[in-house]
Amino acid sequence: MDLEATLRAGTPLIDVRAPAEFAKGALPASRNLPIMDDEERRQVGIAYKREGQACAMQLGLRLVSGAHREARIQAWLDFIAANPTALLYCARGGLRSEIACDWLAAAGKRPPRIPGGYKAIRNHLLRTLERPPPLTLVSGQTGCGKTRFIQGFTHHLDLEALANHRGSAFGGYLSPQPPQASFENALALDYLELGTASPVLAEDEGKLIGRILLPQSLQWAMAQAPILLIEMPMEERAANLLDEYIVRQWADYQAALGEAALPAFANYLLAATDAIKKRLGGAAHARVRAKVEAALARQAKDGALEEHRPWISDLLRDYYDPMYDYQISRKRERIAFAGGWEEAQEWCSKSVWGL
Repeated sequence: MDLEATLRAGTPLIDVRAPAEFAKGALPASRNLPIMDDEERRQVGIAYKREGQACAMQLGLRLVSGAHREARIQAWLDFIAANPTALLYCARGGLRSEIACDWLAAAGKRPPRIPGGYKAIRNHLLRTLERPPPLTLVSGQTGCGKTRFIQGFTHHLDLEALANHRGSAFGGYLSPQPPQASFENALALDYLELGTASPVLAEDEGKLIGRILLPQSLQWAMAQAPILLIEMPMEERAANLLDEYIVRQWADYQAALGEAALPAFANYLLAATDAIKKRLGGAAHARVRAKVEAALARQAKDGALEEHRPWISDLLRDYYDPMYDYQISRKRERIAFAGGWEEAQEWCSKSVWGL
């Protein structure tokens, strides 16, 4: 089996590992349809340690029998019916995937197994991570729309989307970040799709995006890459952040939480404000927090969101811009272009890809 071709193609995958294993690391194209649930796997593991493989296997077959077994086979059959090219794997390509395929064969289907299972896939993807594509970094002060900029080009690497975080104290979403291994797997698959023949745009990130750590090889590649610097007035950046962090985020909270949205939204904003207290300093933090509280009170009263703009502008002036100015001062020699949005787009097309 050509594992890399399988991964490049985004082939649908049946992951028969237990849910706890899947939660530690998974693949974007995989569906967790376990042959054993977590408790069954725990019991079988105890039996394996105490009595050996044969007894553990007998226990597993007893635990997953009758209606339980039929339900799991049917879930696999339903997935294969919707995804005829599906492949199946377990942790190491061993007994669980072999038994699953035998059961499916008895039901008239036998999807191919991935030799070596998830471990083989994971090892291949970890090797892939050692070879980042050639990068051009997009930098700029907070609020200049770096993510939106790179998304305007086909050849881009959206690290914040993969990490499910916007890379700042206020960057969290309602949905959690993926496990580190799942992020790395998805990143390696993007490497495979992008290839190494053409430069790739990526945002200028630190080593952490939320709690996700960028691979060392990617950190090194980013530290060497040329930089495109987007310049934008503070008023425009504040408007962008009001739309992204307040208007759209508030809509997400309302859609997900209904009447409980406002308290949760307030907790999100105040916790993010408190997270940067040390960097802001006590007095500045108190001023910003008071403005956040006032904006939330106005929002609770009549639904208006515009009062969030003043504290956003304060944070840009007193926190984000000084921090950014310090960081970019250490990279000045790598700046290949600096200018406005449209000029930056034109420079990318001509100088990065020669269009």
